[in-house]
Amino acid sequence: MSKVTPYNSSESKKKQVSEMFDNIANSYDFLNHSLSLGMDNIWRKIAIKKLTNNPKIILDIATGTGDFAVSAAKYTDAKITGIDISQGMLNVGIEKVRKKNLNNRIYLQLADSESLPFNDNTFDAITAGFGVRNFENLNKGLSEMKRVLNNDGIVVILEPSTPKYFPLKQFYKLYFHHVLPTIGAWISKDKAAYSYLPESVDAFPSGEKFIDELKNVGFKDCKHIPLTFGIVSLYIAIK
Repeated sequence: MSKVTPYNSSESKKKQVSEMFDNIANSYDFLNHSLSLGMDNIWRKIAIKKLTNNPKIILDIATGTGDFAVSAAKYTDAKITGIDISQGMLNVGIEKVRKKNLNNRIYLQLADSESLPFNDNTFDAITAGFGVRNFENLNKGLSEMKRVLNNDGIVVILEPSTPKYFPLKQFYKLYFHHVLPTIGAWISKDKAAYSYLPESVDAFPSGEKFIDELKNVGFKDCKHIPLTFGIVSLYIAIK
């Protein structure tokens, strides 16, 4: 995977991604829901429904403001731990969890997805929404996810992808590469963050290429399910 970073900086991708999300944390939820036309909640629900092993303990990777964790609490009976490298995003998420009276179900903490502070075989399931492509070392991040997952545990990953067929492919590229960055930059005041978004999607090894990445670290029964005509991809794998 090519190394696309948010800023023209000598700092590591991890450091730049953390800084970027700190910068846009306060506007992130509004932009995320608006620019996806509210579909992001539906995508998360579909992903969680694929956790067919009745998980009791879930880890949400790159939890951001905690939306995937909140959805998991809604559709499962599990306890959820969410981790992220951006304290700014976590601060928004912690307040969200408090307002929804979910402190007894959801715990959010600062942690690195590529060096998880958990023992082997800790979680029944792992969710990751729109954050895996931000890993500095994809293989290391996926290996860590597998390490902390119980045997036969399930991982579900959502990532943006590009539709394959005319005319949606052309319309989507126009929206994703021009309209979305313009709106995102205007509202968030961080032009680089919303230019990075389409660049990071283009650089991500989507579809069967990502399935190969999952298999390479030892996951089995790996599946790729295109959602909403292929603008988002759902990946499912089992340890």
